Amino acid sequence: MTRLNELRLISRVAQMYHIEGRRQAEIAQHLRLSQATVSRMLKRAEAEDIVRTSVIPPVGTYSELEGALREKYDLPEAIVVECTEDRDGAIMARIGEAAAHLLEVTLAPGEIIGVSSWSQTIFKMVENIHPQKSAQAKYVVQTLGGMGDPSVQTHATQLTTRLARLTGAEPKLLPVQGVTTSREAKLLMQADPFVRETMDLFGSITLAIVGIGAVEPSELLARSGNIFSSRELSDLAEAGAVGDISLRFFDKNGKPVKTPLDDRVIGLPLEDLERVDRVIALAGGAKKTEAIAGALRVGVIGMLVTDKYTAQRLID
Repeated sequence: MTRLNELRLISRVAQMYHIEGRRQAEIAQHLRLSQATVSRMLKRAEAEDIVRTSVIPPVGTYSELEGALREKYDLPEAIVVECTEDRDGAIMARIGEAAAHLLEVTLAPGEIIGVSSWSQTIFKMVENIHPQKSAQAKYVVQTLGGMGDPSVQTHATQLTTRLARLTGAEPKLLPVQGVTTSREAKLLMQADPFVRETMDLFGSITLAIVGIGAVEPSELLARSGNIFSSRELSDLAEAGAVGDISLRFFDKNGKPVKTPLDDRVIGLPLEDLERVDRVIALAGGAKKTEAIAGALRVGVIGMLVTDKYTAQRLID
């Protein structure tokens, strides 16, 4: 009977705490127990199966898919969003909305945000962010060269400057080509003091927001001119590349695909991304599934924001 009496008291403590909403100090005073004893009893209540925790995900959330992604890819966190159509435009819009909310609730004061400038999904995120008043960032750093075709050039500049304005930060632009004509041209461009100032901040980035691209470039990137030739892209595919993060390519196993083309890219290298405290990747769509799988195996992504269709393909 001693054990039964003990469990009865534990059950009463659990009832007061979980059902009646009383604080531990109040319970301790009411039952003439120490607060440490109340705390131990609450832990015992779970161990004895007196208290069972149930989490019931609301409709439109996908905790099982998120859990499967975390397990399969050894991924710290995943967000899987509802989407009514398995279509790129709809997917980008929904991912952008979810990522905007995530940034708003997790932004820490003084953050240095690194952002890739040629991602339509990241642009959708920026469109959905509300101006931040409490937690404000320090800098928004452009992590891939933003110069390109004048008809689409404003996209890269707007993305960086608008995100900076919304987060109360100072924009740090990278006013050069993402892909230069030669290694020599890259070195010359990097010698510019404004370019150097931005690139010097790469090592201080605390939050990187990246897109994931397939070897075949997106329409926006292709129109910008920041791409390699068809022959060069073909060579990358033959070398095993399945995708890129800021024009740094990797294979299906997440291993970097190093070619001389790396010497022509002005942007954040994958090895620098490894040192960033928090890396959030926004990506979805059937054409990018293989690229996303490879990117998750690189080992630098801390959180993936994707859609339910892509998540299912990644698991299957």
